[in-house]
Amino acid sequence: MEGSNETCVYKNQDAPVEARVKDLLSRMTLPEKIGQMTQIERVVTTHPVITDYFIGSVLNGGGSWPFEDAKTSDWADMIDGYQNAALASRLGIPIIYGIDAVHGNNNVYGATIFPHNIGLGATRDADLIRRIGAATALEVRACGAHWAFAPCVAALRDPRWGRSYESYSEDPDIIFELSSLVSGLQGEPPKEHPNGYPFLAGRNNVVACAKHFVGDGGTDKGINEGNTIVSYEDWNGSKLHSDYFLLTELLKQKLGFKGFVISDWEALERLSEPFGSNYRNCVKISVNAGVDMVMVPFKYEQFIKDLTDLVESGEVTMSRIDDAVERILRVKFVAGLFEHPLTDRSLLGTVGCKEHRELARESVRKSLVLLKNGKNSEKPFLPLDRNAKRILVTGTHADDLGYQCGGWTKAWFGLSGRITIGTTLLDAIKAAVGDKTEVIYEKTPSEETLASVKGFSYAIVAVGETPYAETLGDNSELTIPLNGNDIVTAVAEKIPTLVVLFSGRPMVLEPPVLEKTEALVAAWLPGTEGQGISDVIFGDYDFEGKLPVSWLKRVDQLPLTVDANLYDPLFPLGFGLNYNSGENSKPVLTSPI
Repeated sequence: MEGSNETCVYKNQDAPVEARVKDLLSRMTLPEKIGQMTQIERVVTTHPVITDYFIGSVLNGGGSWPFEDAKTSDWADMIDGYQNAALASRLGIPIIYGIDAVHGNNNVYGATIFPHNIGLGATRDADLIRRIGAATALEVRACGAHWAFAPCVAALRDPRWGRSYESYSEDPDIIFELSSLVSGLQGEPPKEHPNGYPFLAGRNNVVACAKHFVGDGGTDKGINEGNTIVSYEDWNGSKLHSDYFLLTELLKQKLGFKGFVISDWEALERLSEPFGSNYRNCVKISVNAGVDMVMVPFKYEQFIKDLTDLVESGEVTMSRIDDAVERILRVKFVAGLFEHPLTDRSLLGTVGCKEHRELARESVRKSLVLLKNGKNSEKPFLPLDRNAKRILVTGTHADDLGYQCGGWTKAWFGLSGRITIGTTLLDAIKAAVGDKTEVIYEKTPSEETLASVKGFSYAIVAVGETPYAETLGDNSELTIPLNGNDIVTAVAEKIPTLVVLFSGRPMVLEPPVLEKTEALVAAWLPGTEGQGISDVIFGDYDFEGKLPVSWLKRVDQLPLTVDANLYDPLFPLGFGLNYNSGENSKPVLTSPI
């Protein structure tokens, strides 16, 4: 490592950040600078790679773990190992480790899994979301990571999109209010903090990353990574990773953004057809457009070689490289990585702790949207009698923690079964009912059960979507999978039925489902704390959730927009009943906030 603390301004924690950045940049060679612009995936990361290539950042993709069910301490061991390799390089520049902590630290076994954003959008509770950010930050820092790829601030325009659940709402005003997650993750900057300048309150916070810039929720027909058609000509058909106007002129110059812009996963390969062709040119146009760090994530040698060649040939200027590296170093200094590069092991006890699980439970309670309560509005069906003699709990989602959590949980696309530590809806119901209540559970209702229904006071049927992520979730039909409609109607024809729908977006509700059920609750993708549902359906708490998006009648209506002349949803944006809703509580368009 070069120099001593006395002679190196960048090592002096009392020196101004900009002076430290300037000093360190002046000492760096071109390979060291390009290394800082390179983010690689953990499966290709070794200690020599980090040290020899001066790698600036490491990430893990969804489902990329040290090993399956690795504990938080195992993650910390892995990340600290990478960090020590970075500190062993000539200048000792620490890596910044990024992780997709999008509803809690969801890659890590035993972490608290909060509802996905679409459920949080139903809460309309900015302070709740801020508290979720603060809890997530603690669990992320406990595993050694410094940076969460969150929040997603997409405005959902079409629920056919496979990332619908990552959006808080279709309404930009709601999204703006709920971006308080950033203040939870990073801490609240003082009023005098300059606009656009990076901020991190301390070692219990993580760097946030608003994504995806810009317009991803408006993709035409809900096709992931598709085309967003808006009223600015330059946006239509333009690949964002090559858009100088949006990345540099608008974001950095006009809006004054002083952090750094990172590409998405393998995004440069998508700039040309076929995928991955003419990679050198893709590097050139994206870096020149304003991308500062590239989520490579695997072919780092090719990226470094091509960018080096582009600089040496003058096709990418040294001033563009210096600007990118300045921005990356600025964030690292602000984040305190030079002073505290390694994991604070005292935070390990926060992971999945009782306080965080109670917060997640509160989040679930507030996210539930009551769409129907009683076939006759004068005779509400809910709350349920917890001391009923015999109840039926059935459906594909009643006892499946993986389904309850959805995508981006342990694996990228999500999984089924007891994938982590948590409480299913069935677990929660059993804990909530009286000692003398008999709970009969069948994943799918048997003919024998449906033939002898007289002993049941009521049924709770849980159906919904199987987990998915991104393009794998694009869906042109939006029908309830796994014969969900058939299961509901088969039970509801025989037993008074509450339907709990687990989904990352509004689904098509067939007329028999709407007509034959007594009550219908949109539970979204609530995460690990299923007691939040039992808290409300048995009446300990009232329903508070309001629809964050318009609920379609049919797919051919899409996209539904509130300000359209032909706005005719099944349930409008902002709709949500509660226990005090009277007989006049028909679906009406309410204020979205």
